[in-house]
Amino acid sequence: QVQLVESGGGLVQSGGSLRLSCAASGRALSSVITAWFRQAPGKEREAVARIIHNGQSTKYLDSVKGRFTISGDNAKNAVFLQMNSLKPEDTAVYYCATSLRPYGGFWAASEYDYWGQGTQVTVSS
Repeated sequence: QVQLVESGGGLVQSGGSLRLSCAASGRALSSVITAWFRQAPGKEREAVARIIHNGQSTKYLDSVKGRFTISGDNAKNAVFLQMNSLKPEDTAVYYCATSLRPYGGFWAASEYDYWGQGTQVTVSS
């Protein structure tokens, strides 16, 4: 079992920044794939960024490239999402998720085995 707890969400003005944290227990994040997803009201959950083994490889949603950065801290067993230049369209509940699978594209929600409870990010215009 892997437990994930997100924090760091909140209300911010357009152009502002937030840093989301995902603290894990039950498994070292350095050995798994970890991703941040988001889901806005009435929309499907979408992958925003993912990191392999806390740093070997990263991937980003096109609309957040250059603004968001995913990183990991093995000592803290945590993954972070630094979000800069936030836009109203970034408003959503953000979820941290991990996959224990040995292979895959790791971009679809169905490939992830454990999820956090989510943290709300609201960007005002």
